[in-house]
Amino acid sequence: MNQSKGVFAILLINIFIAFLGMALIFPVMPAFINSMHLSGSTLGYLVATFAFAQLIVSPFSGRWVDQYGRKRFIVIGLLLFGVSQVIFAVAHVVPLLYVSRVIGGVSAAFVTPGVTAYVADITTDRERAKAMGFVSAAISTGYIIGPGVGGFLATYGVRAPFFTAAIFGLIACLLSLFVLKETLTEEAKVTNRANAHQSSFFSDLKRSLLPVYFIAFLIVFILALGLSSYESIFSLFTNRRFGYSPQKIALIVTISSIVGMLVQVIWFGKLVQSLGEKKLIQLCLLGGAILAVVSTIISGFIAVLLVTTFIFLAFDLLRPALTTFLSKTAQNEQGFVAGMNSAYTSLGNIIGPTMGGLLFDWSLLYPYLFSAAALLLGLLFTNFWKEE
Repeated sequence: MNQSKGVFAILLINIFIAFLGMALIFPVMPAFINSMHLSGSTLGYLVATFAFAQLIVSPFSGRWVDQYGRKRFIVIGLLLFGVSQVIFAVAHVVPLLYVSRVIGGVSAAFVTPGVTAYVADITTDRERAKAMGFVSAAISTGYIIGPGVGGFLATYGVRAPFFTAAIFGLIACLLSLFVLKETLTEEAKVTNRANAHQSSFFSDLKRSLLPVYFIAFLIVFILALGLSSYESIFSLFTNRRFGYSPQKIALIVTISSIVGMLVQVIWFGKLVQSLGEKKLIQLCLLGGAILAVVSTIISGFIAVLLVTTFIFLAFDLLRPALTTFLSKTAQNEQGFVAGMNSAYTSLGNIIGPTMGGLLFDWSLLYPYLFSAAALLLGLLFTNFWKEE
């Protein structure tokens, strides 16, 4: 992969920017909610709308990436990302916020399988785990640092983070357009389009239920469910319970994201070698569940910072372990697996924030307890997962 380092770096930047933009909404939403007199459930619905659009499009985009090429969908996805951020920045009525999140979900459905398949194309089987670890690190860092960046930029106005994200998205779009070269040959595109007549969304969904895929996809869903129910409410929880400002929330998630990124890049490969993917996943699910419960009883900035750092670290290690496993299993169907991975993630991101928002309106603590229960359920399912 030495000759592709520059291309690989651009791919990491693209996926980082995409997930950064998804998460920018979190720290500024308390201000939106207060100014527009919205409820916690509305916040959950906004996050879930993004995920619902991603869920609907992802199975199709995964197959399209195999049929028409990786680069096209990366570029279009990043362009749509910028458009969604501009709409959110200028919106003063709730319906426009929903329009923005729908476009953003479609963007994510294009970018994620495109980047994942591209990375699989330019790496060998031996390099794959390390490369996917970097991709997952970029996703995790973008998704977790997004609230931090949003909080810092919010000092210049609650709409500043979205204008900034739109600019970054356009830059990434132009870089991809002029620097990336298509990795899928014309012969492969023709073959995949011919094979596509023998498959459909429902056949792909049915194929995802095969034993070799299903437990891993199920854990992907539960991870997204637990993480999104926890993180979508994090800024509201800390604001309502402790009175934290966007800047203080930003500091917590920024430190957490840096720790998570460093551990993924430096120690992920060693952890997989010493523990194995299954045991690492089990430890992270158990640790995440325990820490979600601990989050409901702690107080004090240092305690909140430490618990948040370790629970995000657990989530950060889960992603590359699952992604690597699925990529190895996929072989020549990288687009299909990446698309279904995105679909199961989106399903979790729909249910998690929706439940989190509804539960938050009942009690500040309920979303975190729900997150813990979801992760324990995932731990239970790993007992049925037999590694190949």
